[in-house]
Amino acid sequence: MGNNLKKRDNVQDSDNQADLGSSSQATPISATIPSDDGHATDDGPSTDNVVPQITDTAPKRVHDFGDLVRAGSYLLAFVLVVLVSLYLKGLTAGVESDVHTTAGHALEWLVDFPTSLLQQFVTTVIVIWVLVQLLINREWQQAITSTLALFSGYTVMRLLSMLIIHIGNQTLIEALSSSALLTGIGFLPDIYAGLGAFLTAAGPRCMRNSLVWGWNLLLGVGIVSVALSSNSLSGSLVSITVGCMLGMLIRFASGTQNKGAWGNEIVQSVRTIGISTAVLERLSEDDSHAMHSGDPQDERQQAQVRDAQSGSSLLDDNTSQSRIYRLVDTQGRSYVVSVLDNQTHTAGYLLQVWRWIKFSGIAMRRDRSAYDTTEHHLSMLLGLRNLGLTAAHPYAMSAVGESSVLVFDTDVRLEKLDLDGIDDDDARQMMHYLETAHRHGYTHRHISASNLSRDEHGNVVIAGWQNGDYASSSPNMSIDRVQLLVLLCCTIGRERTLNIACAVWGKDAVIQLAPFMQKVAIPASTCALPTWGKNTIRDLRDDVRKLSDEEAVESLETVNLSRFSFRSFAALVLLIVAVVVIITQLNLQQVIDAVTHANPWMAGLCFLFGVMAWLGGAISLGTFVDRDKRNYLGLFLTQVASSFTAVSMPSGVGPAFVNLQYLRKSGYKNSIATAIMSAVVAVQFATTFLLLVFIGIFTGRSSFSGMIPTNTLVVVIGVLAIIIALAIAITPVRQYAMKRLLPIVSTYTRQLLDVLTQPKELIISSLGSWLQSFGLGFGYWAALMAFGYHTNIMETTFIYLLANTIGSAVPTPGGLGAVEAALTFGFSSLGVPTALSLSATVLFRVATYWIRIPLGALAAKWLERHSLL
Repeated sequence: MGNNLKKRDNVQDSDNQADLGSSSQATPISATIPSDDGHATDDGPSTDNVVPQITDTAPKRVHDFGDLVRAGSYLLAFVLVVLVSLYLKGLTAGVESDVHTTAGHALEWLVDFPTSLLQQFVTTVIVIWVLVQLLINREWQQAITSTLALFSGYTVMRLLSMLIIHIGNQTLIEALSSSALLTGIGFLPDIYAGLGAFLTAAGPRCMRNSLVWGWNLLLGVGIVSVALSSNSLSGSLVSITVGCMLGMLIRFASGTQNKGAWGNEIVQSVRTIGISTAVLERLSEDDSHAMHSGDPQDERQQAQVRDAQSGSSLLDDNTSQSRIYRLVDTQGRSYVVSVLDNQTHTAGYLLQVWRWIKFSGIAMRRDRSAYDTTEHHLSMLLGLRNLGLTAAHPYAMSAVGESSVLVFDTDVRLEKLDLDGIDDDDARQMMHYLETAHRHGYTHRHISASNLSRDEHGNVVIAGWQNGDYASSSPNMSIDRVQLLVLLCCTIGRERTLNIACAVWGKDAVIQLAPFMQKVAIPASTCALPTWGKNTIRDLRDDVRKLSDEEAVESLETVNLSRFSFRSFAALVLLIVAVVVIITQLNLQQVIDAVTHANPWMAGLCFLFGVMAWLGGAISLGTFVDRDKRNYLGLFLTQVASSFTAVSMPSGVGPAFVNLQYLRKSGYKNSIATAIMSAVVAVQFATTFLLLVFIGIFTGRSSFSGMIPTNTLVVVIGVLAIIIALAIAITPVRQYAMKRLLPIVSTYTRQLLDVLTQPKELIISSLGSWLQSFGLGFGYWAALMAFGYHTNIMETTFIYLLANTIGSAVPTPGGLGAVEAALTFGFSSLGVPTALSLSATVLFRVATYWIRIPLGALAAKWLERHSLL
């Protein structure tokens, strides 16, 4: 019997046959071998001298997202160089002087040599050397894009020089120019931008020796040019950073040759884990080659190679960005080979980093290389199987070059689960599966429709554990459960899902998930399902809250999962506003003059009266707080912290905001906390009004009656009345108000009345509010006394309260500008010299506003550390 061996052409580009090893001539595994007596026999395949039959696609160019990251880093370097050149001239001048001193002596023989000729010579050598090597290796596209990058570098640097000259900033021009060339369109050296872009676009430095020596020559020329003052250090660094940034962007746009393992390299790699390859066949979504092994299960493998929606396959447990191969060894045993390349893994790593940045308080993996990802994936699957859970069966892993290889046994065959066919038993199996994993610390981190599957026995299996982790915390487990609940709600409905969840996980465990039910925790693929709606999360959370009594639900505060929530954004905005206000509104020279000319003892007394106002605010709030929840130091520090919020919020809003947050953290429900905070505001308003009337009657002060904005108040009330009437006239708005707003308002009003009908607490709160008002009024009296002006303390308090109330009505942060103007004008119109009134006002605002800002920030930090804010 002769050996008529068929030859099979590979599906690959002829330019890449060297990458695939012996794949162009393949021998099938059914070769006959001679027996010991010299006769032919068909007892089995030969394990020796069998040429592997390799069918692989040609390596494709890939868009490495790492190039984008590196381009961003070069952009930051460019900005840093410009800033250092502008604002740290001494540093750049010193470094450049050191280069002239140390390198100048060694390069004295080059002083008379034209540096432009040297640059042209080096440019010619580098360009020719790199292009010849690219063309010899038949990398036509790389040669074209590198040449285009060269031209782009020259062009962009010339345009940048023109732009800087057009702007006309002489300081910037001098910082980037050399002493030999201070002006002109080409004052920035373009050689570094052109060659930097050219070498970067040609590929990573380690790929070929021409790139290594090209970079060395370019950096050498740069040092020589700076040492001989042909180019400035700053200008050279700007040029090379711009060039590298352009090169990275062009390299990402055009793509780079995949440097991973292909064809014969994969065969050599799996040989290190004891597999002798007979057949290696690449599987793809549009694979046109039938897997004619005679095994119907292999046909099922090919039918579910790739899931069109997720771009991942259950064959390798949904490994992202992997290449999948079918491998048959010389013994006829079948495997699935998953190959993950570092270049394609970069996108996955950046996604992990983004999730790590986006999520707050939730642990996220960050696997920097394909090897790390594969190693972790292997340990996850082995751990799950050790728990008795069905999962993809990893055989072993290996690594070669820029690729990591994970080999799977084919005894576990998973098929994608049809979402339309999910029943209650399937949902129950999913929850049991996840519960078993959680009991041993395993979490999935990304449960979506593409991860739901069935094994050959019809049991439901959760696949896709590549981004999962072990030794997980309870928040990660809660996120897993929420993702599964939302996915099931989109398939079988909320009621059925919650009934099953309560039966499997327990009612209390389901209620504890309410704080984690946020859209940020749900995978994008789940949000893309047709049954997903904008109210899915809210409706599910409302149904979960109905499972428990109101008291228990209110105690569950929403967990801040995202760093980019509205709360963090608002905090950042408030901080920016505070900084802007301090920089733009604080007249430092005026403050210095007022403080230095003031009596220090009276200035200190002014501050102490301000502390008395803090104490009064704490009493006013604390009297409505239950004794078991009353933290005296915390109550006082909330008033101190409100001084920090005053710099970024209108007057009165900051203290109310801090008080409300403190009450919530103290264990009060939202409605009760709002009622207490409103009661405090109402008491403060009433006591201030009564104080003004009382002092005004006994002092006879009525000169400010014309300053009360009666007409403005009437206009505002009228406009609000019109808006409310129009809103009620519109049927949808009226129905919404009746169904949604009216119950909330009625509940709030009832609780507010309950708070205000407590005589003892009301009296104590009023005394605290009076203490607060008198403290600030006495503080202004002390400010006037600090400059030797004696006034009646009660009259001063009356005028201060009236002027401060008018100024605070202006919605600027802390009443800035308006309060100062009202106080200065009010007291000067009563006979206080204008200059003295202005100085007293500045001193008073320093003691009761500006100096409180850092103290308030420290108090807020303390409250936050002790979970009181």
